[in-house]
Amino acid sequence: MQREKIASFQVQGPSCRTSNAAEFNPLTGRIGPLWQEFAASGLGTDLSQVFGVYFDYADRHLGEYSVMAGVKRAEAPSAAERSVNIPAGEYLVFDCKGPMPGALIAGWGQVWAHFAQPDAPARAYGHDFERYLGLDHAQICIGLKA
Repeated sequence: MQREKIASFQVQGPSCRTSNAAEFNPLTGRIGPLWQEFAASGLGTDLSQVFGVYFDYADRHLGEYSVMAGVKRAEAPSAAERSVNIPAGEYLVFDCKGPMPGALIAGWGQVWAHFAQPDAPARAYGHDFERYLGLDHAQICIGLKA
C-alpha cells in the first residue's frame, strides 16, 4: 500500500444504499446488482475511467453507506444526472491484482485488517473508491483524515 495525493474529480453513474452486513448475504447484497445495472448502461466502455465510489457513511464501516458504480466525468454533469464529487486529499492506496471480483474482495479484507491496527492512520469516512486499471487490476483508495 502507498499514500497518494489525489486531485478532486466527478463520478457519474447508478448508486444504491447498502451495508457490509447486507453484502455478506447473497440474498440481500446490492453491490453485485448495481454493477450489473452499470454494465447494462453502456457507460463503462473505457475501463480506465470506471470507478466504484463509497460515500455517505452512517457509522463508519459498521452501518449503511452509499455505493456508486460510475465513470469519471471531464465536465460537470447535468442536474438530472446522479454524480459524486471525490474531494482532493490524501488517500491510502491498496493494490488488487487477480481475477475480479475476488481480488477486490481480498483487497477490502486487507483494508479492514490494516485500519484495525492501533497505529493505522485515521480514515476520513468521506469518500473512498475503487479505480480500475485493467480487467485483473484495481486499486482501493481510502480517504485519510487531514
